[in-house]
Amino acid sequence: MMKKLARLIAVGVAFGLFAGTTPAGAQNREQELVDKARATVEKLRKDPELGGLNQTLAQAKGVLVIPSLIRAGLIIGGEGGSGVLLSRDAKGGWSYPAFYTMGSGSIGLQIGAEEAEVILVIVTDKGLDQVVKNEFKLGADASLAVGPKGVGVAAATTPNLRADIYSYAKTRGGYAGISFDGSIIRGREEWNKAYYGKAVTTREVLFEHKHANPAADGLRTALTAR
Repeated sequence: MMKKLARLIAVGVAFGLFAGTTPAGAQNREQELVDKARATVEKLRKDPELGGLNQTLAQAKGVLVIPSLIRAGLIIGGEGGSGVLLSRDAKGGWSYPAFYTMGSGSIGLQIGAEEAEVILVIVTDKGLDQVVKNEFKLGADASLAVGPKGVGVAAATTPNLRADIYSYAKTRGGYAGISFDGSIIRGREEWNKAYYGKAVTTREVLFEHKHANPAADGLRTALTAR
């Protein structure tokens, strides 16, 4: 019964409880999310505590950026936020973004609230294919690990990438640490349509490069910059 309740919480969070970082009727909500994602990429790439991020990005097949992941709970907890997914082609160029949401639910002795800026670096084709599916569960459909951290010699060494996805997060708030295992990721087709001005599929945006929005070039540059 408790497991079923936790699953219902996860689905509720992923599909709308914390789905947006801006009101549903706000103008330019998609562009605001893209701009915040760019700021998150620039901030985390410069953070000395996340020295391994740039090395992992060099091996990336794709990246999911969630500028504001809200996590809160009192016995029953949940987390959620909207983000953008980009893929990288064989020449190292980044696609335009597709919109996603991530959420989870849990039951346990927990209390507090936390906000995190999150980058999930996808380093295998399997991991990227799984994320692009209509619904994806971290840690179940593809392996997940905390990204290598540190500066100096450790950070200068390309990490031994054995997981499909590596997580990097900058948090503040009441929780001690953050885990993404069991989080549900799902595409937001209605946001894709609003951003590109017509009905599009995630694959058309990420792999077939059929759609573009120059307003996302800043985010693509932030991921490319060395």
